[in-house]
Amino acid sequence: MDADVIIIGAGVVGAALAYGIAKTGRTVIVLDGADRDLRAARANFGLVWVQGKGANAPAYSILTRQSSELWSDFRNDLASASSMAVDYSRPGGLVFCLSEAEYENRATINERTHNQGGQADTVMISRTDLEHMLPAVTLGPDVVGASYCKLDGHVNPLQLLAALHRAIPIMGGKVLFRNSVGKITPLPRGFSVVAAEGDLQAPRVIVAAGLNTPGLTEPLGLSVPLRSERGQILVTERFAPMLPFPGSGLRQSADGTIMIGATNENVADTGVTVSSATKLAQRAMRIIPALGSARLVRQWAGMRVLPLDKTPIYAESLNHPGLFAVACHSGVTLAAAHATVIGPAMANGHLPDEFAPFSNGRFDVQKCA
Repeated sequence: MDADVIIIGAGVVGAALAYGIAKTGRTVIVLDGADRDLRAARANFGLVWVQGKGANAPAYSILTRQSSELWSDFRNDLASASSMAVDYSRPGGLVFCLSEAEYENRATINERTHNQGGQADTVMISRTDLEHMLPAVTLGPDVVGASYCKLDGHVNPLQLLAALHRAIPIMGGKVLFRNSVGKITPLPRGFSVVAAEGDLQAPRVIVAAGLNTPGLTEPLGLSVPLRSERGQILVTERFAPMLPFPGSGLRQSADGTIMIGATNENVADTGVTVSSATKLAQRAMRIIPALGSARLVRQWAGMRVLPLDKTPIYAESLNHPGLFAVACHSGVTLAAAHATVIGPAMANGHLPDEFAPFSNGRFDVQKCA
């Protein structure tokens, strides 16, 4: 065997799993795809977000909160192991409401989440309170208030990914770039992974290859139902600190740029459009009119990896023990849980019972219903 675990996919999800496994002392090899593969990890808004997650899925809400609580220690350990900066803060987060209807809708989501057993960590705040929280900006007249969650934070996603890629080899693992996988073949004791640079073998394989995951797992009977969704983001020039709290769709990075996002488009490519830029900019200016004079320096698009019910999939093959699949659209938020809990559990060969709600088997139940 070439390693204890082979992970297919070197994005934030696969890299966080590998980092957690390497910390346990096991050997891990991470296989990256081709340069032109769709990469959600490099088109990310960077929120470590709790509010609204799992409003209709209590287990997802609990896991999100767990990961949020783990994030500070995860970031500190990763920065130390990689000797790289990872800009992260957890001041709480805002969802701006531009009408009474938006305000009531957010209040309903918060109430539903709390009624399902979630902690009362998200509150609705008035425009007056919001103005006190944001003294450096003048809010637009349409802003009626916001939803605020004290557990929310944000991180530089590119720094996060780079630090993971550096830390894994330091801890004894390997990250093999430009090494696309074509097939997984079961062996009497483990698996052979057919990759561009040669075959590799391991007793356990975790597929975290984003939208490419079903193509690798379904030939072995491991179904991972996914769909894609394009999201576009705008980035402005640098400003003096003005937004102390990250917002859903509007946040200021540590280097001063303002990120504005993101669209939700049923489109299968990563092109950018003027119409989406206009829509994003108009909403941002309704929140902070002064942004109307800001220069835009970048616009990009990425593809979200979405399970059909938007809840993460942690799947374990019934036919081929040792084969796992991971798919989610919250790779940054869940990175701490992936490294601390899920990666080590999969390396041990079995997911704990509390992860049963995330099994791919839930889709079979939904079909029957």
